[in-house]
Amino acid sequence: MSIDYQEKIPNNVNLSEDRRLQRALEKWQPGYQQWWSELGPEGSHQMDVYLRTAISVEPGGWANYGHVKMPDYRWGIFLAPQEEDRKVNFGAHKGDAAWQEVPGEYRAELRRLIVTQGDTEPASVEQQRHLGLTCPSLYDLRNLFQVNVEEGRHLWAMVYLLHAHFGRDGREEAEAMLERHSGDADKPRILEAFNEPTPDWLSFFMFTYFTDRDGKYQLASLAESGFDPLSRTCRFMLTEEAHHMFVGETGVGRVIQRACEIMNEHKTDDVRKYGGIDLATIQRYLNFHFSVSVDLFGQEISTNAANYFTMGLKGRFQETRIDDDHLLKDATYSVAEVKGDGVVFSDQSALTAVNERLRDDYIRDCQRGVDKWNRVIEEAGIDFKMTIPNRAFHRGIGTFSAVKATPDGRIITQADWDHKHADWLPTDEDRAYVTSLMKAVTEPGKVANWIASPAKGINGTPTDFEYVRFN
Repeated sequence: MSIDYQEKIPNNVNLSEDRRLQRALEKWQPGYQQWWSELGPEGSHQMDVYLRTAISVEPGGWANYGHVKMPDYRWGIFLAPQEEDRKVNFGAHKGDAAWQEVPGEYRAELRRLIVTQGDTEPASVEQQRHLGLTCPSLYDLRNLFQVNVEEGRHLWAMVYLLHAHFGRDGREEAEAMLERHSGDADKPRILEAFNEPTPDWLSFFMFTYFTDRDGKYQLASLAESGFDPLSRTCRFMLTEEAHHMFVGETGVGRVIQRACEIMNEHKTDDVRKYGGIDLATIQRYLNFHFSVSVDLFGQEISTNAANYFTMGLKGRFQETRIDDDHLLKDATYSVAEVKGDGVVFSDQSALTAVNERLRDDYIRDCQRGVDKWNRVIEEAGIDFKMTIPNRAFHRGIGTFSAVKATPDGRIITQADWDHKHADWLPTDEDRAYVTSLMKAVTEPGKVANWIASPAKGINGTPTDFEYVRFN
C-alpha cells in the first residue's frame, strides 16, 4: 500500500474521499505544527536531518532516507494492509468478524485506550526537547530526531482514529493531546512516567530501551484488537518503534563499552576521573528506568484489563500464538505478591492477571538486552554484571507500591530504605556528574569521551557521515 504524498496530510486511507474527516484533520494540523514549533526539539528548526520517511507500509522497502528540515517532515496517517476476513481472536467475541467501526457498547473503553496510548507520543518529544543541545555525536543527534519525528507521527496515528471514529468527543480528545504537557503542574500527561524529565543522554538511552519497550508491548496488545483500524494502525507503528529500542540498546551498550575501555586503559575502577560513566552509576540508572517503566503495565490484578480482554479490545502479546482457549474463564496465572519479607507467587485468575502476563513478557525481553550489555563487560575482562531489579523494587503502582524492597526483592523497613536507597538509585551527585559530561560534539565522525563510537552508520552510510547539517 503506497502512501500519497501529494496530499496536505500524507496517508494511505483515501482521506480525500472523506471531505468531512479531511477538513477536521486539516483544522487540527496547524495546532500540531504550533506544538512542534514550541515544544519540539529545541533549536532544530533550520537543521537538515538525515531522516527516514515511510513511503509504503509493505514489509520490504517501506522507508526512504534523505536530508529534511524537521518542520517539513511529512507526518501522516499510515495503516498496515487490511487482512481479508480477519476475526476477533479472543474474548467473548472470539470468531466474530473484526469490527471496522467502533462497537457502540465499547465506545468509551476504546476511546480511553486510544487516548492513553496517544498521550504518550507527544509526551516523550516534550521530555526530550533539550537533548539535542548536548548531543554526543551527529549520529546520536540524528537518532534522537528520528525518534522524535516518529513519536510525532504516532500521535497522528491515534488522532486519526479519534477523528475518524469518535465524532465530537474524538475531536475534543485530539485537541486535549496538544493541551497537556509533560511535567505541567496543571495539565500533566496521563501516565506519570511521561512527566519525568529526560535531562541527559544516559537517561534518554535508558528511556528508549525500557520505556519505549513498554510501548512495544502496549502496541502489540492493541494490535490484537478486534477493532480493525486500531489493529492496523498499531501494526505499522510497531515497525517504526523497533528503531527506538535499537537506539536505547546500542546507546547504553556504547556507554558501557566506553567505561570498560577506560577501566582497562588506566587500570582503574575510577572511571569518572577520566571522564567516563562508571558501571555502578549505569546500574543505578538502569534500576530507576526499569522500575518506572514496569509501573506502566498497571495493577497486577486488574478488572479493567480483564474487561478489555473479554470485550475483544486489547489482547495479550502475540495472542494468536498462545496455546489456550483465548477466553480465560477458568484459567489461572502465577502472580507475584508480598509475603513476609519476600516476594512469592500464587495462582490467580488469568483473566484479571492479563497485565501481569504482559509485564512478564516485557521483563523477559528486557533481560535479552541486558545480557548483551553483560557480554560487552565480560569480553573486556571486567568482573561486573548488570542486573534487572526485582519487580518489587521502587514501585509506585500495584501490590508493591505499599512496601519498600531491595533490588533483589527483599522487603525492608522504611528506615532501611532511607539508609540504603542511594546505593540503588541515581543520586543528586550522580545526576550532576552525568549532566557535567553533556557537551555537544557536532563534528562528523567525532564522539564524546563518555561513549564509544557506533559500530556502523545509518542505512549503509559511514559513521562520519554528515547526519545533521546546521544552517
